[in-house]
Amino acid sequence: MSPARRQLLVLGAAGVAAGLAGAGWAWWRLALAPAQVDEGFWSRRFERPEGGELALAALRGKPLVLNFWATWCPPCLQEMPDLDRLQATHAARGLQVVGLALEEAAPVRQFLAKRPVGFAIGLAGTAGVALTRQLGNDKGGLPFTAVFDRSGELRHRKLGQSHFAELDGWVREL
Repeated sequence: MSPARRQLLVLGAAGVAAGLAGAGWAWWRLALAPAQVDEGFWSRRFERPEGGELALAALRGKPLVLNFWATWCPPCLQEMPDLDRLQATHAARGLQVVGLALEEAAPVRQFLAKRPVGFAIGLAGTAGVALTRQLGNDKGGLPFTAVFDRSGELRHRKLGQSHFAELDGWVREL
């Protein structure tokens, strides 16, 4: 093998290794790296579409699946039945599923009138994007799901559509 060809192969391999390292870092950061959830997180309150208030402090000490969604997000709407099933399956264990809508009240109310759910919904509005970032969603995309254990530690998070089997496995670990 000629020295020029060997040099080209080494440079190509280095490029591939750098790309894989970058992709691995991004995956690790979202999937495994701990996000810091401070007391300010648990002090948040959200208006509920039906009226009243949803206080995160009232949910501390319970396993919590926090799902960020919007009515204009098809994958968000597709995972709603799985979240509903998860709530029903694990309610006896104290699980609380909460959906935080990242939009105004009117479209959420209209959606829920047609497709009611058995879990709590809060209205985070566009300010909810900053909250997803605090939980490790650097892209700010939807849907985004965060799973907390009874001590309030963030145990799992996912950007993109979740499915019942995946969520069920995470909740059973808590």
